[in-house]
Amino acid sequence: MNSTDSPYGTGGPDTTRGPGSPFRQEPTPRDEAPQFVLPLVVRIEKNAPPSRTDALETAARAVVVMLSDERSSGDGEWAGRVRDWQDGRIRKVVRRARGAEWRKASELPGITVTGSGAEVRVFPPVPLDGWPRELSKLQVSGTELVDPEGAEDGADTEGEEGTEVSGETGEPGQPGGPAGDVGPGRALIWLNPELRMSTGKEMAQVGHGAQLLWWDMDEEERASWREAGFPLAVRTAAAGRWAELAASGLPTVRDAGFTEIAPGSVTVVADHPVRD
Repeated sequence: MNSTDSPYGTGGPDTTRGPGSPFRQEPTPRDEAPQFVLPLVVRIEKNAPPSRTDALETAARAVVVMLSDERSSGDGEWAGRVRDWQDGRIRKVVRRARGAEWRKASELPGITVTGSGAEVRVFPPVPLDGWPRELSKLQVSGTELVDPEGAEDGADTEGEEGTEVSGETGEPGQPGGPAGDVGPGRALIWLNPELRMSTGKEMAQVGHGAQLLWWDMDEEERASWREAGFPLAVRTAAAGRWAELAASGLPTVRDAGFTEIAPGSVTVVADHPVRD
């Protein structure tokens, strides 16, 4: 399998922990269903690559943009494929493109989501072994991006600088509380500070986190988040806070461990948009 082509489990909300969950590690009846994958392509021009955090946040938003699109539900043109994808293991694969490759990929049905400088195009699910030629030839391994010097990878740091994480009560140290640079209304997707993953794999992981968060919301929460444009932030949790976050009951992504990291590793914790 490719570096981001793997099923992921979750230790998160009850709606995703049942015996039929698409995120469980052990074999389930879902394995007998036709398997689909959600393709994402990030634009990485040689002389103008996006920053890592911008690409991660744009990929996460792209997943919920696809899930919430009217073509993905009811009688929509993509609805059947989205249902088939969610009936099997939930897989996402991130590939990269530039120049003519990006232009060709952009001609296929899908949605392009933009960030500050990042562009990610998400496509309706395709069979695991039935990728369009324009996408199958794109590279998947070795996708690495960096943040500008001094950005510290968007990390939630605790120490001399005094960056603080607060819950709704304003008390520091609460799991899932907003990072100091994240304003109201944004969901927070926390990365495990103890894991080293390629940017491509991280993009798939935060996409899983955004999807679990979407599933965990009621209709009112979904409508509010959608109307706001799905604002979210991806941050690396402080090392001293990660265990608390992972045990907090928030939606979590647990990797199957086919590539890069050990099986069962919790990669992401996702928290609901911060209230005003």
